[in-house]
Order: sequence, then C-alpha cells, then structure tokens
Amino acid sequence: RLYRADSSRQRVSGGAGLGLAIVRSLVLAHGGQVHADASPLGGLKVAFSWPVAKVSL
Repeated sequence: RLYRADSSRQRVSGGAGLGLAIVRSLVLAHGGQVHADASPLGGLKVAFSWPVAKVSL
C-alpha cells in the first residue's frame, strides 16, 4: 500500500515521511492533541497528550 515513488529516497537515507501523520491520526482518534514546534537547537520537537478516563474506586 505504501511505497517510495522517488527512487532517490532509500531506506538508509530516510523514511517515507508517514510517521507523524500516523501518530496524529492515532492520537486524534483517541481524543488527544499533537503539537509540533521547531526546536531552538534545530530539528523538530513533538509532544502529544490524550485524556485519561476517570476511574472511581
């Protein structure tokens, strides 16, 4: 179902770029949130959260 259309993108040089899209879909499906910001040191900082169900004891 998923493939690398660009022959210059190989496994050793990088992925298909689907990781964050998959994380976002899963987190949103469970009522959570995803935040991505540029890191001051370079790169990307990603944080996610989702609600926790209250359990009465």
